[in-house]
Amino acid sequence: MSLSKFLRVKCNDCENVQVIFSRAATVVKCLVCGRTLAEPRGGKADIKTEILEVLE
Repeated sequence: MSLSKFLRVKCNDCENVQVIFSRAATVVKCLVCGRTLAEPRGGKADIKTEILEVLE
């Protein structure tokens, strides 16, 4: 069973760090440059950038 977590990620383009949900239901974009960070996949999101930390 996969649990939902929050992830601290870094944008590959502008290096902005933000927190996203591992099971995002919508496309998540970088708040600074607009690059797509995650896309929904009917469960666990497809993370398109570097994960720095999994937050408990």
